[in-house]
Amino acid sequence: MAGVFAQSEIEWTPRIRTTIGLRADGYHFDVTSNDPRNSGRGSDGLLSPKFSAAFGPWQGTELYLNAGMGFHSDDARGGVITIDPATGDAVDRVTPLVRARGAEVGIRTVRWRGLQSTLAVWHLGIDSELVFVGDAGTTEAGRPSRRVGIEWTNYWRLRPWLLADLDVSWSRARFTDGDPAGPHIPGALTRVISGGMNVEPRQPVFGSLRVRHFGPRPLIEDGSVRSHSTTLWNAEAGYRVSAGARVVLEVFNLFDAKVSDIDCFYTSRLPGEPLDGIGDVHTHPALPRSARIGLRLSF
Repeated sequence: MAGVFAQSEIEWTPRIRTTIGLRADGYHFDVTSNDPRNSGRGSDGLLSPKFSAAFGPWQGTELYLNAGMGFHSDDARGGVITIDPATGDAVDRVTPLVRARGAEVGIRTVRWRGLQSTLAVWHLGIDSELVFVGDAGTTEAGRPSRRVGIEWTNYWRLRPWLLADLDVSWSRARFTDGDPAGPHIPGALTRVISGGMNVEPRQPVFGSLRVRHFGPRPLIEDGSVRSHSTTLWNAEAGYRVSAGARVVLEVFNLFDAKVSDIDCFYTSRLPGEPLDGIGDVHTHPALPRSARIGLRLSF
């Protein structure tokens, strides 16, 4: 895969700036399968225009707008496949490069001493959503989708040696093709919160405390099965031995929360269960409380 990018930046006035860009991507793939019917070569290419504008600053605050097109690549095997290797049925090939369209409008400020804050509203549309298939451990090309959301990002230097950050995100993700299976995108997060505090004093001792929260998410298209939320705390403490060496102790899942990192709903079968299997939630649990000590060297 190869790509080239060109852009032009214009400062119309001291408070109005625009950027126009164009990206070209080419994708070539060669698949060799144990079934010759699923082997072959292929290629695809896309042009992706970009545009951004910024207005300001006024009292340390500016408005901005970003819009453009992009893509994600599908599994190359899907670009040459003709026969389902499990059933022998004929299958349709997928589009190697899938178009995405996005836009973002926001405001960012450094008006208050020590604080950098950004608030943005965004939209993303994808022609084909990549959906994880838990039983196969892979992804497959899915239905078209649309996401809208709000993000709030903050960095605050409370003291010369104390830095706090907080990111809050809310989004709504839906399939857009009207399939009767339902509009919900399995595994799509609605709420994400990440934050922490970092201590970097003049003394050799330093440390941090961080939290990561994932809200509940739908696991099947009709939204009737949902995961629980996940909240994990991590901590770090260290000692600066020299300018280029630090001894660091990291503690993961500080409060030993019994939560999951990943939840998927699909049909599986254990010995003694019906031949058709049973649909259920399959979970990858979060790592229990654990610690790691190491030496960091900087050159």
